[in-house]
Amino acid sequence: MTETSARIATPQQSIDVAPIAGHIGAEVSGIDLTQKQGSPTQRALAEALYEYKVLFFRDQAIDHAQQVQFTEYFGRVTDAHPLGYTDKSPAGYPQVLTVDSRTYASRAGSRQYSYASFWHQDVTALINPPAITVLRAELVPDVGGDTTWADLGAAYDNLPTSLQRFLEGLYAENRFGGREKRWEKQSEAAALTEQTPIISEHPVVRVHPVTGQRLIYVNPGFTSRIIGLSASQSDRLLDLLFAEITNPAYTVRVRWTPNSVGIWDNRATIHQAPTDLGHLDVVRVLHRTTVEGDIPLGVGGVQSRSISGGPFYAGTA
Repeated sequence: MTETSARIATPQQSIDVAPIAGHIGAEVSGIDLTQKQGSPTQRALAEALYEYKVLFFRDQAIDHAQQVQFTEYFGRVTDAHPLGYTDKSPAGYPQVLTVDSRTYASRAGSRQYSYASFWHQDVTALINPPAITVLRAELVPDVGGDTTWADLGAAYDNLPTSLQRFLEGLYAENRFGGREKRWEKQSEAAALTEQTPIISEHPVVRVHPVTGQRLIYVNPGFTSRIIGLSASQSDRLLDLLFAEITNPAYTVRVRWTPNSVGIWDNRATIHQAPTDLGHLDVVRVLHRTTVEGDIPLGVGGVQSRSISGGPFYAGTA
């Protein structure tokens, strides 16, 4: 990663990309996302995303259709969620998942500002988890409510070589809730996961399909156990890996503002929604879209295995 701002020149415009943390994250300026971007700009944005893993755009007053259009620059846009959640999509936009704190509060009976306020990647229970996620802020509090991302490649790179080699031969089971069944404590999620169980086994070390970087591919929100180890051995190893991938040295924390747009490489990052709003009476509304993912490959070409549930392709929810 470069340490200073970079300028991307295309036939259409000149775009500034400014890193905002040591390992991960950049803010992009000089672009208007309300306008359809040409192929050179789309390619330049994709290259920046693969380099910085998280990109942030400010003051982009886009609507649902324009968010879907922007997401399409990076691949095929899926429907909002493999479990359905159709009531959380705006009318006419099944690709959009609206994260509205008012909806969660009315269902849970208490203040809740996201459906997953803990470290996770998006839907790694799937055999082909989303490749890329886009999140757009509509209403955000004046203070608090930040999102934090961590770089799974940096975490892998800083492991001892002997531990890297050991991990490269392992698979991990991924299901909703991971070890702690977090989502299953909520009645809606419990019912949906019971009706549509989705479980996959992914290589613990994934090779990024574009950059070739090796990534620690486990996360607390979905990873339940390491295949082939005893329960206690699995828990100890996952504790170690979860601590490594959430090391503050590999993170970037971003403050949401109205009309800001974040996009991240879901294959190469882990993220955490805010946990600092439960005592505040505020409203937080964001809209999420995702890009269809590929089936993960590990070192040597080993492939993920589906235990329950099929792939989640665009147009097949």
